[in-house]
Amino acid sequence: MSARPVAAGLTVGQEVARRTLTVDRARLVRYAGASGDFNPIHWNERVAASVGLPGVIAHGMWTMGAAVTVVVDWAGDPGAVVDYQTRFTRPVPVPDPGEAAVEVVATVGALDADAGTVRVDLTVTVEGARVLGKAQAVVRLAAA
Repeated sequence: MSARPVAAGLTVGQEVARRTLTVDRARLVRYAGASGDFNPIHWNERVAASVGLPGVIAHGMWTMGAAVTVVVDWAGDPGAVVDYQTRFTRPVPVPDPGEAAVEVVATVGALDADAGTVRVDLTVTVEGARVLGKAQAVVRLAAA
């Protein structure tokens, strides 16, 4: 694990992490098995299209969970993430063959010196379109 961030090294608006995450159909199958979410919109093209989707889509909870790993890695300790929330704004279509690229950029949204925390705002996009809205994680900072 990396060193835990401290408030002294942070400023509001500062980018603290950036990563491209990929998801393909095989990952969707593995996620379905792990989560118990076997909704056919995550594996059946015909069903996904019949309900108005652009094709098979990634599980929203996969997208949410994958995005926060960027913050967890930056924080250096999964236990340092004390709150995480988001809104699902757009599905993540997963082509076959191929994969979808999910871009995650994490920036400092707010610092709370009294609480010893930082709010990290995530911009999560696929092909330039936001797929998560108001994605925010609160991270407990290391003591200076």
